[in-house]
Amino acid sequence: MPTLYTAERCPYAARARITLAEKGIAYEAVEIDLQDRPIWLYEKNPLGRVPVYEEDEGLVLPESEVIMEYLEERYPEPALWPADPAERALGRLWVQRFDDRLGNAYYAARRGDGHDELEARLGELDRALEAQPWLSGRDYGLADIAYLPWILRATRRLGVELEPFPALEAWLARAVARPALEPELEAAAAR
Repeated sequence: MPTLYTAERCPYAARARITLAEKGIAYEAVEIDLQDRPIWLYEKNPLGRVPVYEEDEGLVLPESEVIMEYLEERYPEPALWPADPAERALGRLWVQRFDDRLGNAYYAARRGDGHDELEARLGELDRALEAQPWLSGRDYGLADIAYLPWILRATRRLGVELEPFPALEAWLARAVARPALEPELEAAAAR
C-alpha cells in the first residue's frame, strides 16, 4: 500500500489527497508536524516539504504537481485530464501558472498585506469560469484540484466571500459536491 506523507493544513498535500481520493486509491497517511519536521523527511524530500508519495517498490515522489501527474498516468481511470489535447494543455497551464494566478496573492493575504490582490486574482478566476464549467474546460480534473485547496482555505480561514464572483462560487459548489472533497472541507477549516 502506498504512503502519503502529508499535513492536514497544507494545501499542497490536499492536492495529493484529493487526487488519491478521486482515483479511489487506498493509502497510508503519515501526518507530519510542519512545526517540528522529522529529520527523516529530508531524506524523502531534501526541501523537507509535504506531500511526499511513496510506493512499496521504492518510488518516492515529492511535490504535489509531480504526484498528481504520476497518479494520473499510473491510474488512468477515472481520467482527471480531459481527452481533448487542447483542453489538457490549457489545464496544465493553469497548474503551471498557479503561483501567478492565485498562490502568491493568497499567501500575501494570509500575511495580511494583499487582500486587494487576492480579490483581483479571484476576479480573474471568475471570468475564466464564466466561459466554461471547469478550469480545463468541460470536465473536472487536475487543474481544478490544483486550485481547490486554496479557494477552500480562503473562504474558511481568510473570510473571503465568493458572492462577488458568481461563476467561481458555482464552480466551488460543483466541486465540493464531489465525495473526494468531503474530507477536505473539514481540513480547510482547521487552523
